[in-house]
Amino acid sequence: MVRIEVSLGQQLLCLIDGDTELERWSVSTALNGAGEENGTGCTPRGSHYIRACIGADQPLNAVFVGRRPTGEIYSPELASRYPERDWILTRILWLCGRERGRNRLGSRDSQRRFIYIHGTPDSEPMGVARSHGCIRMRNQDLIDLFSRVTPGTPVDIQE
Repeated sequence: MVRIEVSLGQQLLCLIDGDTELERWSVSTALNGAGEENGTGCTPRGSHYIRACIGADQPLNAVFVGRRPTGEIYSPELASRYPERDWILTRILWLCGRERGRNRLGSRDSQRRFIYIHGTPDSEPMGVARSHGCIRMRNQDLIDLFSRVTPGTPVDIQE
């Protein structure tokens, strides 16, 4: 069975099938570090699964707001017009926690916190914790990952 493992310490996302690592990508997780509480801007730890795969028909660099494509395509010019946006691009893998009290239900619910694996502008560094809680990937890497997972795919996030 295919699964995803995310290392916050190494800023890596690995796609694994059984005992075989299929691929590994550099990512960017939360600037504020690991944590599960709503409003902290931290990346939640523990056992999750992909709740929804969003944006399959969208072009590279498609912009999403509220999990819906805006019709915009990210560009430096667009970024300069909207400097306050946290850019969510190309695809969204929306995560749901599996562990009650840790990352599921109440103020620690990863899905209600809108924790995603998503694309980000190519100008954003990978391998450095800089996100607001989500797991950011290069857009082309995310397209590759997106094509290899489905809703229900397990995701384990560890320090």
